[in-house]
Amino acid sequence: MNTGNNTAGKTAPERYVSEKAFEELPDAFQKLAELLGEDQFELVAVNEKDSQDIYVQDGEIRLVYLMNDAVESFLVFGNARMTGVYKPDYEEEILADLSHQGREYILVVHQDDSVVTLFFETLTLEKHLYDYSQIGHFWVKGYEYLRQLEYRLAILRDKYDYIGGDSCNALEEKLSALVEFPPLNYCCYPAVPEKYIVPREDPWIPSERAVSVMEEIAHEAGDRTFVRWLGIYRRFPFKWVARKLAGMLHCTKHIQVTMCLSGKLQEASAGYGDRSFGKEADEQLKVLVEKARGKQAELKKQGTESEVLREEPFIIARDSLGFKVYLMKWNKGRKDCTVEIEEM
Repeated sequence: MNTGNNTAGKTAPERYVSEKAFEELPDAFQKLAELLGEDQFELVAVNEKDSQDIYVQDGEIRLVYLMNDAVESFLVFGNARMTGVYKPDYEEEILADLSHQGREYILVVHQDDSVVTLFFETLTLEKHLYDYSQIGHFWVKGYEYLRQLEYRLAILRDKYDYIGGDSCNALEEKLSALVEFPPLNYCCYPAVPEKYIVPREDPWIPSERAVSVMEEIAHEAGDRTFVRWLGIYRRFPFKWVARKLAGMLHCTKHIQVTMCLSGKLQEASAGYGDRSFGKEADEQLKVLVEKARGKQAELKKQGTESEVLREEPFIIARDSLGFKVYLMKWNKGRKDCTVEIEEM
């Protein structure tokens, strides 16, 4: 759940609690049960000391919940302490038990032959939301601009599904339905290699809501042909129609549909702000961005459109991803629209 691109959707963690009991739990405890049910238990280190104290700061312990370019979120154990040995690199099945004694909860987690126990009094969700419209990851070649849209919609939907509707504005909530639009989701334009895709149930079946959102975007883009094909798709939601629409998305004469959707995502996420990594790191990133914008200005004089995109690590629970800045240069041919990616 923590860093993947596509998720299969939330399911009750039946290994630990019945569906009825799950629904009666407070929200933060539901989220904890979800993590444990998916064998996810990643504590956040807060310093570099060689002891279990690296996970405790000011009486709080943080557990990674959902981490992607749109959100960094954690379950925070309050007034907490821990005993035993935690294995940060453990990735196999875990066994867990939660009990309650007086004001204190006790969470016992078995990682194979190792046991770690957390004692805590409160459990809350901490979330940090970010602008994801200028993020670029180029893991799969070919029509990269459409794969970026698929990726952004996927992480938006994860934010909506896992963190909740209060983490999204009205436009984001509307656009999140497009993960159920096969001509644009991972069925046709996966942003990650196949082995990293967590499949959704019946991914080739479009939802009525998703088709309606695309109709609205196509109308706004002024593309009557695309609107007409969406009407056919609504009546005949077959794979061949989905592939037809997917092909239309990269045709130059239909590019306004793609551009309109991209603009909607920029509008939807613009209010969240960017990550900050400290003065020195922010300055390094700024230099790369300014270099890309300088090239972008030169290309514009030559009549070539482009976009500046960046790749960056998480702030908390930082992964190995470093700073990268890309220039995505458009090549709008007579029939087909492609892009060239240049790394700064």
